[in-house]
Amino acid sequence: MSHTIGPVRLGPGARAALRPAVVGIDAGFWLDRREVNARTSIPQGPELLESAGNLHNLRLAAGTTEGEFQGAYPFVDTDVYKWLEAAAWQLAQEADPDLEAHVDRIIGLVAGAQQPDGYLNTWFQLVKGGEQYQDLRWGHELYCAGHLIQAAVAHHRATGRDELLDVARKFADQVDSVFGLPGSGKPLDGIDGHPEVETALVELYRETGERRYLDLAAYFVDRHGHGLLGGEAYCQDRVPVREATDVEGHAVRQLYLLAAAADLATETGEEELRTASERLWHAMTTTKTHLTGGLGAHHDEEDFGDPYELPNERAYCETCAAIASVQWSWRMALLSGEARYSDLIERTLYNGFLAGVSLDGERWLYVNPLQVRDGHTDPGGDQSARRTRWFRCACCPPNVMRLLASLEHYLASTDADGGLQIHQYVNARYTGAPGVTVRCETDYPWHGTIALTVEETPAEQPWTLSLRVPQWCRDVRVRCGEESYDGPVEDGWLRLERTWTPGDRVVLELGMEPRLTAADPRVDAVRGCVAIERGPLVYCLEQVDHPGGGLDDIVVDTTRPLAVKHRPDLLGGVTTVVAAGRRRHIPDRGWWPYSPVGPSSESSSGTSVQQHGEPVELTAIPYYAWANREDGSMRVWLPTS
Repeated sequence: MSHTIGPVRLGPGARAALRPAVVGIDAGFWLDRREVNARTSIPQGPELLESAGNLHNLRLAAGTTEGEFQGAYPFVDTDVYKWLEAAAWQLAQEADPDLEAHVDRIIGLVAGAQQPDGYLNTWFQLVKGGEQYQDLRWGHELYCAGHLIQAAVAHHRATGRDELLDVARKFADQVDSVFGLPGSGKPLDGIDGHPEVETALVELYRETGERRYLDLAAYFVDRHGHGLLGGEAYCQDRVPVREATDVEGHAVRQLYLLAAAADLATETGEEELRTASERLWHAMTTTKTHLTGGLGAHHDEEDFGDPYELPNERAYCETCAAIASVQWSWRMALLSGEARYSDLIERTLYNGFLAGVSLDGERWLYVNPLQVRDGHTDPGGDQSARRTRWFRCACCPPNVMRLLASLEHYLASTDADGGLQIHQYVNARYTGAPGVTVRCETDYPWHGTIALTVEETPAEQPWTLSLRVPQWCRDVRVRCGEESYDGPVEDGWLRLERTWTPGDRVVLELGMEPRLTAADPRVDAVRGCVAIERGPLVYCLEQVDHPGGGLDDIVVDTTRPLAVKHRPDLLGGVTTVVAAGRRRHIPDRGWWPYSPVGPSSESSSGTSVQQHGEPVELTAIPYYAWANREDGSMRVWLPTS
């Protein structure tokens, strides 16, 4: 089995600056997380899908069992498809007869549930009497088709087998026979309320070479924003992509649509679509992205919110939105060659994404707030701030599984000149153009030393090794062999061009001093606060590390230095950051919690309260590791007064 081709395989005529390279992760931080995914998360999938009724629904649609539809949503089939995709990418890594048997069995269930015309959606087949495409606003039929296609492409690339691809193509052909512009002879001009099928159809075109799938993807992208679903921003129908100036509405829907726009710009070379993608990415990152890379300000409608509306305890930051952000940014990195997209990928992977799964791989977060207040009561459920075994709307867990299982495909690229670009630093072997292999050894993200050894290189043929210098890093040193390198960092890239020989060694040193970070002053929710970061990691405080009280009365002393302490005994082995702070003594204000501020009420302003508060040592842990011990309060942003 081969893992040379991942979720994004550019077509032969793609107008992209870069193409994905081959990376084999073999040690370190991300191998550990992927091992948990492979040994715990993915194997438990069939049992959870059985207990939640997803597999029962497929049998019911196939007529091989009796009973009632199980599940609360019309898109429950996608939980199966995303798990199949995750399992396929895992099988591309290593043979696993038990996993392969589960995959074969579930593919059989999927194929058995498909109607003769190619249509497949158990909700509409079982609950809605077989009606098709009558509820595009909420029905998720094309969304389900998209995840089926992506699973089928993954399975075909991982195993070379056609069983699931045949099912997906049959469904895609049925969709193609139904949807089209007025005058096209197709019966329906419409879009799905949840984009997803668009980028899947692009990948189906890349896998099969059939141009009509690319054209169908372009049709769906183009028809968003023309009022076919009432003109609502929630379902990406208020304004066409090419005209949009800001990201808006349901965050995951927006990001899946924009990933497809980037795919189309890549395959067609359309400049207007590329410009719109760049404009919208910039708008998102500058005004609507949390420090963790999380996206989505509102629980209501899972919405982006307004510019600089970045709440803490009510942050939505759905795990699926973090995954969609990685998918979109990777496509933009390949299209443009710019390092900023991989900067956001790094931030999102280590923080907003990885927090979505527990360290043991068995529990999940649907939403990822940046604060849990003292005394917080949590009823549980999908939007809980406590980790949950599974969800009624279980979109996030198998989504995490599939990204972790395919992670190596988001780490490096190659270009038309034979160069190798390393976007993310992991213990791995990176293979770019034919005959180019570089070995990377590092303890990143805990340490900033990244040692790269050229293992294979074409004889007497120069090529460029490009190393991304992270946006957060202010201290960079490079050695080529025994010599220091003083070349410039241009647009986030350190480019080393030369004729290499096997054994050549480059050592990149990224300064990893912990730092305090402040937000744009227009972010009202964190004005007067700072956050702790170190390397690519965002840190947080948890109540369990601060006995004697909660966290709401904690202030950090920004005049005192931060200290680093590695804790192999804590949370699977993490580096903590220790800061000086105080626990404020807030006076009793009686029945009214507000006070005047002025010369005569200095103690009410907070200044003297901080000075006379109880000193306390603050222990900050990586944000991705929170909620893995006892329940309690948590916060990323810390008041300074």
